[in-house]
Amino acid sequence: MSQEDLSLAILFADISGSTSLYENLGDESAHKLVSTLISVLSEAIVRHKGTIIKTIGDEVMSTFPQADMAISAAIAMQKAIDFMPPIIPGQSIKPNIRIGLHMGPVIRHGSDVFGDAVNVAARMVSLAKPRQIVTTQQTIYALPKDAGVDIRCVDRTTIKGRGGEFIIYEVIWEEETLTIMLSDPALKVSDSRLYLKLGEKEICVDSDNPSVTLGRQEQNDLVINDKATSRLHARIEYHRGRFILIDQSTNGTFVSPEGEKPVLVHNDEYVLSTRGTISTGRETDDGSSEAIQFSFKQ
Repeated sequence: MSQEDLSLAILFADISGSTSLYENLGDESAHKLVSTLISVLSEAIVRHKGTIIKTIGDEVMSTFPQADMAISAAIAMQKAIDFMPPIIPGQSIKPNIRIGLHMGPVIRHGSDVFGDAVNVAARMVSLAKPRQIVTTQQTIYALPKDAGVDIRCVDRTTIKGRGGEFIIYEVIWEEETLTIMLSDPALKVSDSRLYLKLGEKEICVDSDNPSVTLGRQEQNDLVINDKATSRLHARIEYHRGRFILIDQSTNGTFVSPEGEKPVLVHNDEYVLSTRGTISTGRETDDGSSEAIQFSFKQ
């Protein structure tokens, strides 16, 4: 069979706690339930123009030509499983699934796909918790500007055989969470302008001013007088409705989203998706004169 190189979104959906299902329900009932769940997941894949690659026990692997199709299918899967009745009548215990996906280059060989993107997607589902959809920054970059997907950065991880770290995002799908998040206009990145404030100076990043530099040199748009800061430390770019911090420094850049732990970005990229502070070269307090405040405004 011939091989074909292409870029696809790889999605793994895994039924959580399937071992306990067999222990609590017995082999026959548990097998019937798992088969029903797999059918529900498969229907969502096909409905969103995906291709089922294989079913491995309690896990389904599928591919999609576009990242937004894969995320729409993932959300549909979670909602479909959430709508199902309790596992045992009269009890509130319901089945749950974990989903991980990644967009990247693969090799298609016959009806199967191989390559680095498959390994990364498999890593994503291993990191996901029940009821979670976890994906990578590369997948987020591949979304169209008007995708309208609600996300939050949740972690960074390394993947065996791959250099550097991956920034991990959770796709928000539950209605209660969506209502809370959408009430915060700072999270509607595609409709916002990003404002950076250092001391008395404030700069707007948007489609009219798509690139801003940070560093110790006077030529930078925002000048940070700190020896831990590189001369040209980082830049922030507007790209298809997103604001991307690109670190190119010696010591890295600390991003502290409001209410979350700081994230170290070192020779890597990071999507700014909420208000917070940026510290160049070292972690500083929010009130530091060398900390850059960032926020989104309509």
